[in-house]
This record gives sequence, structure tokens and C-alpha cells, in this order.
Amino acid sequence: MAENETLECITEHERILQEIESTDTACVGPTLRSIYDDQPNAHKRFMEKLDARIRNHDREIEKMCNFHHQGFVDAITELLKVRADAEKLMCQVTDTNRRLQEAGREVTAQTEEVIRCRIQQRNMATTVEKLQLCIPVLEMYSKLKEQLESKRYYAALKTMEQLEKVYIPRVSQYRFCQIMAENLPRLREEIKEISMSDLKDFLESIRKHSDKVGETAMRQAQQHRTFNSAVAKQASTGHYTKPVYSLNGRTHTHTHNGLMMEEDSGEEEEADEEVLTAQDLVDFSPVYRCLHIYTVLGDRETFENYYRKQRKKQARLVLQPQANMHETVEGYRRYFNQIVGFFVVEDHILHATRGLVTRAFTDELWNMALSKIIAVLRTHSSYCDDPDLVLELKNLIVIFADTLQGYGFPVNRLFDLLFEVRDQYNETLLKKWALVFREIFELDNYSPIPVETEEEYKLVVSRFPFHDAEIEKQDFPKKLPMSQSVPQIYTQVKEFIYASLKFSESLHRSSTEIDDMLRKSTNLLLTRTLSSCLQNLIKKPHIGLTELVQIIINTTHLEQACRYLEEFITNITNVSPETVHTTRLYGLSTFKDARHAAEGEIYTKLNQKIDEFIQLADYEWGMAESDGRASGYLMDLINFLRSTFQVFTHLPGKVAQTACMSACKHLSTSLMQMLLDTELKQISMGAIQQFNLDVIQCELFASSEPVPGFQGDTLQLAFIDLRQLLDLFMVWDWSTYLADYGQPTSKYLRVNPATALALLEKMKDTSKKNNIFSQFRKNDRDKQKLIETVVKQLRSLVNGMSS
Repeated sequence: MAENETLECITEHERILQEIESTDTACVGPTLRSIYDDQPNAHKRFMEKLDARIRNHDREIEKMCNFHHQGFVDAITELLKVRADAEKLMCQVTDTNRRLQEAGREVTAQTEEVIRCRIQQRNMATTVEKLQLCIPVLEMYSKLKEQLESKRYYAALKTMEQLEKVYIPRVSQYRFCQIMAENLPRLREEIKEISMSDLKDFLESIRKHSDKVGETAMRQAQQHRTFNSAVAKQASTGHYTKPVYSLNGRTHTHTHNGLMMEEDSGEEEEADEEVLTAQDLVDFSPVYRCLHIYTVLGDRETFENYYRKQRKKQARLVLQPQANMHETVEGYRRYFNQIVGFFVVEDHILHATRGLVTRAFTDELWNMALSKIIAVLRTHSSYCDDPDLVLELKNLIVIFADTLQGYGFPVNRLFDLLFEVRDQYNETLLKKWALVFREIFELDNYSPIPVETEEEYKLVVSRFPFHDAEIEKQDFPKKLPMSQSVPQIYTQVKEFIYASLKFSESLHRSSTEIDDMLRKSTNLLLTRTLSSCLQNLIKKPHIGLTELVQIIINTTHLEQACRYLEEFITNITNVSPETVHTTRLYGLSTFKDARHAAEGEIYTKLNQKIDEFIQLADYEWGMAESDGRASGYLMDLINFLRSTFQVFTHLPGKVAQTACMSACKHLSTSLMQMLLDTELKQISMGAIQQFNLDVIQCELFASSEPVPGFQGDTLQLAFIDLRQLLDLFMVWDWSTYLADYGQPTSKYLRVNPATALALLEKMKDTSKKNNIFSQFRKNDRDKQKLIETVVKQLRSLVNGMSS
């Protein structure tokens, strides 16, 4: 066991020594510590082992040194031999180095200069290369500045785009490029603001001067329409084309706000006019420029919305009329010019730009404008009372519609409006002609037209279609039956037709429609205006019987002339009167109604005149005996009736007979009312006799046939009631009256018991008053009893009739 342990210990020490020899010095500690951790006194045995190893190594070193000693000695000996040569060589090398240094000092200086030059050359080449990269950037930026100063903003944006995408990225490491890149967004915003400012100036200028554009457009449209009308007359074909614009004898200059201003060249208009389009009148470059700028900046939608919004606002401003627009045609012309100018600009923008405005947008604007225009024209035309102004307004509307129709805008509603304006025009014409008719009637002398010579006769006949064989056979001087107002009225009716026709021109209506318009308006003139004037004339207090007779004669001739008015309209429109839908003139009924009214007024005035004479009656109702002659007032009345009825012989038909019969009946009724007046309380037999004398004069007048045409005693029958009543009292034939009462063959058939009773009571009171002392006479007492008896019987008859 001891031997085994000793072998193990020796083996372990051997391992430790090998580890110490092969291990780094820093790691020896743990190895040595393991020696002390083993068996006690093991370190002593290790030390012994270590000493033995050291001695072994020393012996090996000594052997090696002994083996190499001779060689070392030989090497030292050789080295000592070389020492002298080495020193000599060192001196030679030192001398050679010195001489070399002295010889290379100048070369070194030149070499350093070459190196410095080479470095400078390299730096210059690098600088040139970098500058060649920077110069295009600077040139482009300088170009950008020039473009901005010259207001070439679209080109400036393109330059900016090249700078950002091509040039600046090449030299982005330089500070100035970074500054440039930072400035570009600001410059873009400035360009947007400047272009928008130019657009605003353009919009403001075009709003102020759109009337000039519209004026030119409407003038050209009118010239074009006139030319087409002339061509149509020759070729019978032709249609409206889009108008062009020209400014006569003018030169045009652009202003900063984009409007073409006019400078008078001082030359007269020439036949060949310069043909200009909308872009020749207006500089649209601000719009194009701003559109392109916003498109490049990717903000086109904002620009489109702004432009459309502003144009809508301007449209509303343009459509606002002046308060006094209806007073002059210039007010309407300025209004239409502004609207036409607005839509001419919009039409050009629509076709010259892609999508800035669309057809839907312009249609929306036009529909809004059309509604407003129609409402404005309806309102303002209603204030207009001058037919000439309404006619000029119609012409303006036609030119306005034709102009915008040439640009593709629908204008049917405007032509529909013209029918409303036509009604307004007719109303103003009717008012104007009402004044004309009144003036004619006021200036008329209501007497037949005297004709001294054949020339005068032909002059009258040329103005009025009058034909009368008997009058034509008469020698000069002679008189025509109608008064001066008849040819004047006829001429004015024709003038009215001409005036009404003027409105129908250029309305694109057929001849049949125009014919219908003329006839309807003429009917209104006859049935409303002329009829009203005649009715008012007839009712005027100063119009006497002579004037009324002449009015009846005048209306008769006017009525006969209506067929000539029909022919006159037919010749104008070339529409046959046999056409199914042709409207007939109502002149016949108009003049018949006026004639009937005049006849009625004659009857009324005759009765009024009779009443005036009767008011002059001054009967002495209590007189004992009559004067033996008729009353003065009645003789004056009869003389008046005789002279009046002589004038009536010129009246047509049975007007004179009717008037005479009406006058006699009214006279008879008035005399009867005079007898039966309730305020008249007493009547004597002498008064009855005087009254009988007056009635006899009336009967004599009736039998003298003051107006021819009555058969037998027809006119005398007007006084039959008075005659039978007076005969009853004059003869005192009460027995016959009472006996035959109610019989068809009664002598006093027309005497009413109530009438006889009223008059008898007036006489009874008179008898009582005048015969107070005569009551003792037998005859008087018998007569008084008879009166009382008759009164009782009459009362019974009256009571029987009432029951």
C-alpha cells in the first residue's frame, strides 16, 4: 500500500511539474495550491522533486552551452574582423547620405511644389465639377425669378417642377439649394394669390363692361337677322347661324384687367366690317392662366368652384334691373346688353376650356336667368303706358332671344313672354287710340262734310270708302252725309292695324296666326275702345239732338265700312277670309250698339226737352173760361218738335218714326200727369177747356205727319187717353160712360175709372168753393148731386177693380 501511495504521489508531482512548465505564470497559483491540499508533508516531497527537476535542466543547459561555445567564439572572432570594415562602410554611407541629402534638397523642394500644384489642380477640377452641377440650378432659379417678374406664372411653375425633380436633388447637400427648396412652396402660394388676384380683377372688369360685349353681340345679331331677312326674300330659304362680332372703325388694346378697350380711329364706318370673335373683344388670358396654374398645383377643383360661385353671384347682380328701367328703352337695352355679355363670356369659357364650366352649369345659369328675366319683364312692362316703348321693348326681346339662341340657349319661353307683352302692347295701343278717338269726337262739328270741288271729294273718298250714286250725280258744292270724324276714325283704325302689325313682325309666326292677332286686336279696338268712346260721347251733356242724329248717321257709315277693314287686313296678311279659323270683325255689333244707344239717348233727350217745356206751363186751374187759344209753352214745344223732326228725316230706318211716337207718348203722359198731380187740388171747367185746346194742338201736330211713314192716325193714338178723358168731362156724358163701361165698343174705353174719379173730385171741390151762394139754385143743386152720384159709382168701379 505504501508503495502504491508513493507511486501515485510521484506521478502527481510529475504531472504538476509538467503543468507548471507548460502553463502560463498567471495560472500557477491553483496548481501550487493543490500541492498543499494533498497529503501532509507532500510539499516537501514536491520541493525535492522540483529541485531535482531544476538540476536536471541546469545540466542540459550546460551541455548545450558546451556544444555551441566554439561556434560562438568563432562568430565573435569573425565579428571583430568585420568591425573595421563596418566602420569604414559607415563613414562611406554617412558621406554618401550627406552628399545625397545636399543633392536632393532642391528636388525635394520642387517635388513639394509639384505636389501642392497637383492638389490645387485636383481641387479646381473638383470645384469645376461641382460648379457644373450647381450652375444649371442657379440658371433655372434665375430663370424662375425672371418669369415671376414678367408674370409668366405658368412657365414659372414648370420651372419650379424641374428644379424640384431634376436639378436640386443633384446638389441637395449645399445650403443654398436647401434655401431654394424651402422658398419654392412660398413662391407657389404667391403665384396662386397673384393669379387669383388677376382673376378677381378680370371678373370685376368683365362685370362692369359686359354691357359693351352684349351691345356688340346684339348689334351683330340684328345685322345678321336683317341680312338673313334680305336673303330669305330672294332665296326663300335661310336659317340663323351663330353671330360674329365687329367693331366699326375701332382699334383694340389690352388692359391689365383683361378687357379689350376701344380707341376711336376717327374713321367712318365702311361697308366691309372687321369680323371679331369674343376673344377679340375680351382678353381671357387671366382665366386661362389661373386655370393652368391651379391645374399644375393640383387644386383645379378649388379654382372651378370659386369661378362658378363668383359667376353665379355676378349673374344675380346682372339680373337685377334698375328701378326706373321701364321709363326708357335705354334702360331695357343696358339690361339686355349686360345679360348677353355675361352669357357670351360663359359660352366662350365653355368651349375654350375643358371643364371649367360645363353645359349643365351654363344651362342651370340660363334657366335661373330666364326665370328672373321673365319676371322682371312682366313687372316692368306692366308699368309701361307708351306703345312705342313697348314696341321697342319687343324688338329688343327678339334681338336678345335671337342672339342667345345663336349660342345654343333655349329661348322659347321668351317668345311665349312676347305674347304677354303683345297683350300689354295692345292695351297701351287701346289707351292711346282711346285718346285719339276722344280728340276726334271733341273736334268734330257733327255736321255733314262740305265738298267744294272734285279734288276735295276724291280726297275724302281716298280716306274713307264712301260710294253713293245719288250724291256723286250732284253738282259741286255738295255735302256728304257723314261728319269729319268718320274718315278720321276709319283712318285711325287702319293706323291701329298697322301699329298692331308692327308687333307681329319677327315673332316667327305664320301668316294665319298674324292675321288672327290683327283681327283680335282690331276687335278689341272696335268693341271696347271705340265702343266705349261712342257710349261716353253719347252720354255727354253737351251732345244735343242734332249731334246724336249725326252720330247715328256716322255709325251707319262706319258699320258699312267694316267689310273694307276686313279686306284691308286680308291684303296685309294674304290670308283668305274664307279660312276656317279666321276671326271675324265685330264692328257691325259695335256700331249697332252705339247706334241703339244714340237712339235711346235721342228718345231720352227729346223727353227731357219736352219736360223742360212742360215745366214752363202756367195754367190757371181755377179760371172760369178758357182764353180761346192754346198755351204759349205748348205752341213753342210743338214748333220745337217740328224743327227737330225735320232733322230726323236723315236718320236711317224707323228711328225718326220711333222718336216721334216716343215724343208724342211722353207728351201725352206728361199732360195726363199734370192733370192728375196730387198737389193739384182743384180744377175748374174753364181750365179743362183750356187744357182741351192744348191737347187739340197736340192732335193737330200728330195729324200733320211731322215724320213720314205713319199709317192713318197711328200717331194721334198717342193722345187717345187724354182725348177720351177730356171729351167725357167736356160733354159731361157720365151716363154713357157708366152704361158702356167695360164694353169693347165703349166710347170712353181708354178712360180709367180711377183717373176719372181723381179728376172729378178736383172739380167737385172747385164747385163747392165757387158756388157757395149758388146752392140755392136748382140747376146747381142738381149738378152737385149728379157729381156726388157719379163719384160714388166711380168709387164702386175702382173698388171692384181692386178686389
